[in-house]
Amino acid sequence: MWLTLFRAATLFLFAQVAVSVTTFTNPIKNPNGSDPFMVYDGGYYYLLTTTWTNVQITRATTVTGLKTATPKVVWTDSTSTRCCNVWAPEIHKIGSTWYLYYTAGQSADLGLQRSHVLQGGSTPWDSYSYKAQLKATNAPDAWSIDGTVLTVSGTNYFVFSSFNGALQSLYIAPMTNAYTLGARSLLSDPTNSWETVGSPVNEGPQALYKNGAIYLTYSASYCWTPSYSLGLLKYNGGTVTSASSWTKTGPVFTSANGNYGPGHNGFFTSADGTTTYLVYHATSNSAGACDGSRYTLIQPLYFHTDGVSPIWGVPRALSDNIPAPA
Repeated sequence: MWLTLFRAATLFLFAQVAVSVTTFTNPIKNPNGSDPFMVYDGGYYYLLTTTWTNVQITRATTVTGLKTATPKVVWTDSTSTRCCNVWAPEIHKIGSTWYLYYTAGQSADLGLQRSHVLQGGSTPWDSYSYKAQLKATNAPDAWSIDGTVLTVSGTNYFVFSSFNGALQSLYIAPMTNAYTLGARSLLSDPTNSWETVGSPVNEGPQALYKNGAIYLTYSASYCWTPSYSLGLLKYNGGTVTSASSWTKTGPVFTSANGNYGPGHNGFFTSADGTTTYLVYHATSNSAGACDGSRYTLIQPLYFHTDGVSPIWGVPRALSDNIPAPA
């Protein structure tokens, strides 16, 4: 009997240790967890979010470690045209160099927001220097936010949010290098009912690649509403910059479990390369929020048996034990 009880107690303790080692709870960053972007490189998970005043990068060897790691300020700018309202930073490795893409403008007028790029080094943790404003050749001074890099058949494209009349839409432009764009083309207008709550919005595009399939997620509707959610564009082949080459569905990821307005997501892969993770922001405010009260959440993204179709699920409760990246 005593041996049986000892074995049971040992198994119980082992299970508790296993849970503490292999799971984590959200949020990963709170406050200022808006517009999260993550990547794994060289033994570290890197996290970037909107801080409004500068660009910061946090790194840790585990996702749990990101909660307590000290952020590194990698960029501040006193230039009046790009000093303020710093949003949505992302890092992308192009060739052997890391580049940091972000949105910034002037303090008094959000209508002056533009997309910019910094040049880094051979690791995401290296120093950055200002490189350029991203300008489409056919709209060189257009309002531009939330830019990301999409790669199709070895060619890079810059996908971003800009205005098409009264609609805040998605545009795409080929990149001749990491800091130079060609002509932009309209990729998606917010015309569905779930894209127009509060205001017609498509923003925060993000690429997802899986076994040859290529997707772009994006955030739809006004961020100050709980209807802010994720939509999906699937590439069907053909001209990448043509809207007809993409199929839209949505919403695919909406408010749940006390997490409202889930959006402006990113994707990253676990260290062992086996699992795709979804990183996104949400708020506990049931009316929605578009400020620093939003927090960063992470959860696995699984796929159907075809190996390419995402199973989006819903935002997990903050009390849930989330499987940690292996």
